[in-house]
Amino acid sequence: METVEMNSVSLKRPRSEDDVANADEIKRQKISEKSKTGNNSGQSVETVTDQPDKSLLEDTKNEIIPNEESEEQEDEELEDSDEDGDPESFADMMKHGLTESDVGITKFVSSHKGFSGILKERYSDFVVHEIGKDGRVSHLDDFSVPVDDEVNFEDPSEETFTVLSDEDKQRLEELQLLKNKETSVAIEVIEDTKEKRTVIHQAVKSLFPGLETKTEDRDGKKYIIAYHAAGKKALANPRKHSWPKSRGSYCHFVLYKENKDTMDAINVLSKFLRVKPNIFSYMGTKDKRAITVQEIAVLRITAQRLAHLNKCLMNFKLGNFSYKNHPLKLGELQGNHFTVVLRNITGTDDQIEQAMHSLREIGFINYYGMQRFGTTAVPTYQIGRAILQNNWNEVMDLILKPRPGAEKGYLVKCREEWAKTKDPAAALKKLPVKRCVEGQLLRGLLKYGMKNIISAFGIIPRNNRLMYIHSYQSYVWNNMVSKRIEEYGLRAVPGDLTLKGATAVHIEEGDVDNYTIHDVVMPLPGFDVIYPKHKIGEAYKEMLVADNLDINNMRHKIRDYSLSGAYRKIIIRPQNVNWEVVAYDDPRIPLFTTDLDKLEGKPLPVLPTDGKFRALKMEFSLPPSTYATMAIREVLKMDTSIKNQTQLNTTWLR
Repeated sequence: METVEMNSVSLKRPRSEDDVANADEIKRQKISEKSKTGNNSGQSVETVTDQPDKSLLEDTKNEIIPNEESEEQEDEELEDSDEDGDPESFADMMKHGLTESDVGITKFVSSHKGFSGILKERYSDFVVHEIGKDGRVSHLDDFSVPVDDEVNFEDPSEETFTVLSDEDKQRLEELQLLKNKETSVAIEVIEDTKEKRTVIHQAVKSLFPGLETKTEDRDGKKYIIAYHAAGKKALANPRKHSWPKSRGSYCHFVLYKENKDTMDAINVLSKFLRVKPNIFSYMGTKDKRAITVQEIAVLRITAQRLAHLNKCLMNFKLGNFSYKNHPLKLGELQGNHFTVVLRNITGTDDQIEQAMHSLREIGFINYYGMQRFGTTAVPTYQIGRAILQNNWNEVMDLILKPRPGAEKGYLVKCREEWAKTKDPAAALKKLPVKRCVEGQLLRGLLKYGMKNIISAFGIIPRNNRLMYIHSYQSYVWNNMVSKRIEEYGLRAVPGDLTLKGATAVHIEEGDVDNYTIHDVVMPLPGFDVIYPKHKIGEAYKEMLVADNLDINNMRHKIRDYSLSGAYRKIIIRPQNVNWEVVAYDDPRIPLFTTDLDKLEGKPLPVLPTDGKFRALKMEFSLPPSTYATMAIREVLKMDTSIKNQTQLNTTWLR
């Protein structure tokens, strides 16, 4: 089947009604989160559903870097306060962003005519369920807590739930959620015994995680004072207690989250539980702008304590608790199952049938999606290339120099100051948000000096630094796979590579009929890999030579930046592909029920048979390290870049 060049017909609304409706609730939660990882300005660690290739997993393992104490309490609020920003500013910024062709995404494998549709008009239009290594799809369908034969100190007694009055509970809940101006809540101890005080202490801490308590004498009476845990004390190790020997050391649970990043959710949990984030483990990070369901494991925290969090958490729920003897590891998952709604589609029934049949039978090109490359005028792969070239002045310049497009005001001022003075202290003064990449690098330059950029850059968390070189790997791979499809089409040819077990071998002339395009892999550039024995092998070398890199020596003098190679399939054929076209009138209503809807007994809205709009509901499963947006791109024949989407939707943005 012939390949088709890309044409741009995408529709996407970057900010929708449900975002605005939840704005106040989200702001309240941001105030209570004091341990948040990440950065901004297009340099953020990708938070996509897809997982890194196995070669990259060795670099990240289960590392969760605890956050440094904020230099200013408002850091998180400043960092995210205008996340969506003014629509016109957002559109202006995206004029200088990347398109798919900028990162090598140029081909399609299907022959149907493209049509338009709105992707992620609501975050609830994109649902991801994790598939474990045993093939089981994670679902949130049970809030019950497993019962142990042995009693644990942290398991509250029945008295815990009745010792506090309704008025006490209301005041404590408001304190916990920071809904009032009180800094503490005092509860009078009517029956002043040590046992009674212990029960009250335990009740507050169990029912209102995140609050600490102390006993005080006031006017001859005893009071239990509840207050918010803060700073390093909030991240202290769990209180020592006996843990039943018959119980597995890890509590596994299903995390259901809405419009929230995986690490953000874990940081909130660690804050409320007063533990460090690195006692949590998981198999993969999931999209922020979506509803996602995944398994999490935590060391020696009881299911009962976790279940109490459901009373106060916003945007996520915990359930399906069990105790096991092992944590989870990155990359252990078998993949992810997606349920996606594309709204306001324009395709005919015949076009949709052709597109979905092609997706099921042929698949899509296994490109790295746009999330991998950042959104600003300085793509992450350019910084990665400078790192691999050992050009540290260029790395510093790319991160700190002024760039076209609208940015948050403090970043613009910081960059202008840097361009004018090259003084890290002066530039840092313009930057209230210190944990962004720019702030981290400037702090490093202050600490180590302008002549030691390598050490200054090393202050940036390791996962963030590695993101840049992996972005360059992805950039090379995307360009090479486009050349491979253009040169040889959708068939295996002599000189291609295929995997036999974990080893890549060349397909020989006499053996080519035994293979299809779905067997063909291509290398991510790095050491210990082989390249195709045809034109594409030479194209790899030419591309790296043009970038002043030696394809035969990808070892860096700094071990962290040595690129280990891997192999990646050219074409991915999704599994469990199903679809349905539905009509609707109101763009605000959901078009399917989520796990939480089912638990809460919410019925699916009755849809009209002949509505004003049509939507394509599609389901499919993908293996790790693949991008659902690239599958959707193949269905719609659309450019998935934010730059293209905003340019096509300027009327909505206004």
